[in-house]
Amino acid sequence: MKVLSKQNNSHMCMICGMENVYGVKGQFYNMEDGSVGALFTFREEHQSYPGRVHGGMLATMVDELAGRVLWTDRPDLIAVTMDIKVNYRKPVPYGTPLKGRGVYTKKLSRAYSAKCHIMDMDGNILADGEARYLILPADQVSPGRTVAQDLDIYIPDDVTEIEFEGIA
Repeated sequence: MKVLSKQNNSHMCMICGMENVYGVKGQFYNMEDGSVGALFTFREEHQSYPGRVHGGMLATMVDELAGRVLWTDRPDLIAVTMDIKVNYRKPVPYGTPLKGRGVYTKKLSRAYSAKCHIMDMDGNILADGEARYLILPADQVSPGRTVAQDLDIYIPDDVTEIEFEGIA
């Protein structure tokens, strides 16, 4: 699927923060169908049992993917998680390139829901989930801050497509 544009990264977010030494440093993209795509690799610091990514990190990635769905068409707004459900399908190894996809399932003026998938590069679903979000003014989430101040790191790359075959 074609990448339309790339989303910015933050400074300290656990998933997208470029200055967080323990972070995943995931890269997120606006896709041609209105979904958000991601490319990332969990590291050994993200493990539970040796060789496996901690389930909490997978839930956090589902949360990030679903949260970033909002920025595919409303990049100036912030949303907070109301609830999330994650399904763990297969063990997820760290040190392996992965991809993710999030897509709206419902859009309202002040809330939305999204479903997400975490896959290996062959398209096998490793985890999936759905989350609901409340859209709030940025100053209610982070007083004195704007979306632009928190998400002001742009990392150029040559990614023009991410394959999501069989994922609706």
